[in-house]
Amino acid sequence: QVQLVESGGGLVQAGDSLRLSCAPSGRTFSGYAVGWFRQSTGKEREWIAGISRSGDFSGSADSVKGRFTISRDNAKNTVYLQMNNLKPEDTAIYYCAAQSSFADFTYYRDDYSYWGQGTQVTVSS
Repeated sequence: QVQLVESGGGLVQAGDSLRLSCAPSGRTFSGYAVGWFRQSTGKEREWIAGISRSGDFSGSADSVKGRFTISRDNAKNTVYLQMNNLKPEDTAIYYCAAQSSFADFTYYRDDYSYWGQGTQVTVSS
């Protein structure tokens, strides 16, 4: 069982930046591809970024492309989501998720076996 812990959320103003972190408890993260998802009130949980096990491949959703960057440091056993130029519509609970079935990241929630508890990001206008 892999337990994921997210951190770095908070309340910021539009245009500010935040960096979210995701780390597993008691496991090496390098064997897992990781995705970041978010869910705002009344909406489905949506994929926003993913990164392969090695970190060589990554991608992000059109809604955050150019503003959010996913990265990983396997030496530090951590995956990051750098969020710049935040907008009020980015307000949501952000979740990291991990899977070991595929070397590359996927876009589908059901592909991910392990989830963190979520961290709240609130962007005021």
